[in-house]
Amino acid sequence: MTKNATFKKWFTFVVLVIGGGTVFKLSSLKDAFYVPMQEFMGLTHTQIGAALSVYGLVQTIGNFASIYLADRFSKRIMISGSLVGIGLIGVYISTFPPYYGILLAWGLLSVFGEVLYWPVLLKAIRLLGDETEQGRLFGFLEAGRGVVDTIIAFSALGIFAMLGKGSGALRGAILFYSAAVIVTGIISYILVEDDKVIAKDGEKVNKNKLALDGVIQAIKMPEIWVVSLTIASIYSVYCGLTYFIPFLKDIYGMPVTLVGAYGIINQYGLKMVGGPVGGMLVDKKFKSATKFLRAALVVALVAMIGFIMLPHESMNVYAGMICTLGFGAIIFSMRAVFFAPVDEIKVPRNISGAAMSIACILGYCPQMFAFTLYGSMLDKYPGLAGYKMVFTTMAGFAVVGIVITTLLLKMIKRKQEEVA
Repeated sequence: MTKNATFKKWFTFVVLVIGGGTVFKLSSLKDAFYVPMQEFMGLTHTQIGAALSVYGLVQTIGNFASIYLADRFSKRIMISGSLVGIGLIGVYISTFPPYYGILLAWGLLSVFGEVLYWPVLLKAIRLLGDETEQGRLFGFLEAGRGVVDTIIAFSALGIFAMLGKGSGALRGAILFYSAAVIVTGIISYILVEDDKVIAKDGEKVNKNKLALDGVIQAIKMPEIWVVSLTIASIYSVYCGLTYFIPFLKDIYGMPVTLVGAYGIINQYGLKMVGGPVGGMLVDKKFKSATKFLRAALVVALVAMIGFIMLPHESMNVYAGMICTLGFGAIIFSMRAVFFAPVDEIKVPRNISGAAMSIACILGYCPQMFAFTLYGSMLDKYPGLAGYKMVFTTMAGFAVVGIVITTLLLKMIKRKQEEVA
């Protein structure tokens, strides 16, 4: 690869990372402002969970359309248009709409962020490198997103504190997120290239037919569906990380401001650690994303069982922070690379968008039920008992993930033997 080609590759990568680091700030408002959302927007655990479940439902249904859309339309239009749309929805959220308005807003955030944007981003990242680079590309995507996430989120938290930590301060933070994502969308439109028009024998190929053929080809690959279930099991555990935030507040008595800072580190900062570590382990140590995911799930299961057994009510708050952040780092090392097996199962590159959309359909479907499930546990069983139920459920999903990754490894081995 020439120097110009290498520069173009990594320049494109940086632009994609910036978009990936701002696109979900509004839909993940609870990461840094969970408690202010309850206080100033009048939302309960269950209502916040329901909004996130609507988000997940729209995402899962919409990703069926993504199987076609991701390979049909220009990534330049899809990426930039989605980012601007999300920013405009954020302006609406800043008005503190009623509960059903919140549900509508989170549904629209899912349309723009998950249906129209995310599969296209994953497709673009996969196509930047060959099979020996997938772990690093996805790992550094997650790490780069973590850097952008942390800068943007801490800036919003600073605005919240500067404006007095009241309802107006929360509104100001939301508007900041909105402005950031709109500006990023404009930059993406300027810098991201259009997809090349595919030609054959001097004539333009019918893009509708190409996209539909890719849909059929991707659907017929069983390995794609098993990869999707692997992602779903890991994502179910990941959803539980959100509840470390109220856990530390309720059980350890952590101050609200510190809870916000912890939430940013827990959800964003750990990407900067878990992403590169997971990516390098996949490419350099395990030589297989699936083998790494299975090993990491075993470690996560053991860690969570040990965590549940700790005497939390008598522990120091910083000990609780270290334990939860350590567990979060394990999960983020997996989350960074759980799309990498798409290359490992030899999905044709011309149907990357369709494959990534299928992986998103099942992979992210826990958003439809996990947050509501966890939130209802906390509302029904207040205190430590509810949190232990949440953590035990997370351990159960880790067990499911171990079983699925073992099955996927057998499928990969069988496919390799057939080729040989």
